Amino acid sequence: MGQEVANNSRDEVLGLLHGRQGERRPCFSGLISVTEPGLQSLGLRFGEIHTDATKMAAAAATSYRLFGLESAVVPTDICVEAGALGAEVDFRIDSPRPEFPTVVKPLATSLGDLHIASPANVVRHERVATVIEAIGLLKAGVGQEVAVGAWVPGPATLAMYLVDRGGFLSDLMSAPAEVAGPLDALADLLAEVALAYRAAGADFITIHEMGGSPGMLGPALFGRVVQPPLKRLIAALPAPRVLSACGRTNRGMKLLWECGAEALNVDQANSLAQSRAALGPEAILFGNIDPVGTLAEGDEAAVREAVRQAIDDGADAVWPGCDLWPQVPAANVRAMVHEAAGYRGTPGARETA
Repeated sequence: MGQEVANNSRDEVLGLLHGRQGERRPCFSGLISVTEPGLQSLGLRFGEIHTDATKMAAAAATSYRLFGLESAVVPTDICVEAGALGAEVDFRIDSPRPEFPTVVKPLATSLGDLHIASPANVVRHERVATVIEAIGLLKAGVGQEVAVGAWVPGPATLAMYLVDRGGFLSDLMSAPAEVAGPLDALADLLAEVALAYRAAGADFITIHEMGGSPGMLGPALFGRVVQPPLKRLIAALPAPRVLSACGRTNRGMKLLWECGAEALNVDQANSLAQSRAALGPEAILFGNIDPVGTLAEGDEAAVREAVRQAIDDGADAVWPGCDLWPQVPAANVRAMVHEAAGYRGTPGARETA
């Protein structure tokens, strides 16, 4: 299936991540891209793949092998670093339908009370080691055909999985100086994890700042408290790097671009046309197909229309706005990939959007 879309997909994707725009817009992701149809093709349940490198890699490759998505990405849940720091994780192993793992309870009531283990210990933890092994398996299996990606949460997003969310948000607003040090420590920890992923063979790293984005916190709070540790994390990593941010981020796009990643991914709440106008033609922008409302719940016609709109609005690559919703129909993933491969854009749409 993948070869039907592009025989030189890996080169085109990596070329784009290094600033070389081709004739078409690739369709890939740097976030979780595992689907229920893919899991069923392997006879696996979602809950069992997160702690087994062989199953994780096999599941991550299905969206390329079955549908032509131009990447294979791990890890397959957001709780890797939280688990490595001691949080109890519920993998939803017995769930009859795929559900994302969650942290059972916070480790602390505030970030200042959190004990942050050394990055070296975290990198050696079995959860991180499993992802590292899965990257090697993906490189050996599909790494000559498509780009292999790995991702880590942003420092603020990781903090929200480790401490009481209400307390953390209160500290962000009332005592930003007190959270700066812990957020820097989490940035350093995440950098070591991401560097280990690159050393294992990941072609690019995505930093997924969901809860800490300017769309969630507002541009002022993001710029004052979250942007500095994000810059610190991104600066510690080699190119190419993608920064993914959720929510209505249009008012914060320049702040996101200043973080230093080669590309930005935005979700469906962001107006790509406005983002393109704000950042200009040189910025590399990905997005912004709604993973639930369009991909999981829409039909093929709606998916194709969303892809065309994203390209006309200025997307350099078509990405789901966030993690693929596991229940996405196979036909909709194929429609997204094939429309991106064939659509070259409405003449003048990008310039006038």
